[in-house]
Amino acid sequence: MFLLLLVAFTVLQVVALRFVDPPISAVMIERRLHAWADREKDYQWSYAWRDMDQIAACLPLAVVAAEDQKFAEHSGFDFEAIEKAFDHNVKGGRVRGGSTISQQVAKNLFLWQGRSWLRKGLEAWYTILIELFWPKSRILEVYVNIAEFGDGIYGAQGAASRFWEKDAARLTISECTRLAAVLPAPRSYDARSPGPYVQRRAAWIQRQMRQIGGPDYLEQMK
Repeated sequence: MFLLLLVAFTVLQVVALRFVDPPISAVMIERRLHAWADREKDYQWSYAWRDMDQIAACLPLAVVAAEDQKFAEHSGFDFEAIEKAFDHNVKGGRVRGGSTISQQVAKNLFLWQGRSWLRKGLEAWYTILIELFWPKSRILEVYVNIAEFGDGIYGAQGAASRFWEKDAARLTISECTRLAAVLPAPRSYDARSPGPYVQRRAAWIQRQMRQIGGPDYLEQMK
């Protein structure tokens, strides 16, 4: 009975958020609790929802180019990327993830951070539900609104206002690519004052944006 109730609850969550814009995410709550526990008095939270047509088109295109170039094709999981990440991590060095944008939405919106099997199992379940009940355009819209672009800085509008004191609709290609470039470690890299790594990655992302089709790429998800 408990399992059936849990399944029903998660399905209702996902279906509801297909139409209702999330006012908060699990990652935001977790980070806020950590700030309180660590008594970080200077911690500031920057988040404001923007619909996709209120966000510069270069940002969703940049995050797809940077994070998940098979986003329009897969059903939530890129098994080739997962296998490559596993092989890379076995060899040692910097840990590489193989998560798709859909998986990242599942984790950031509903779950906690960590690498436990329970969390990964729930992430897979939520990813299946998201792909089942949401169109690709909704998945991408939620992602660019809740992705962390800096410590306490969430989504396109949060980043645009905190970093450049502008609206998300006015982000430039350079700013979009820098935001996408910091996504592997948004608390370690700075999109506003990028170092050599972020600059190189941003340049690579801009080339990839053209390679996957530029603005026309987003049209197939409408």
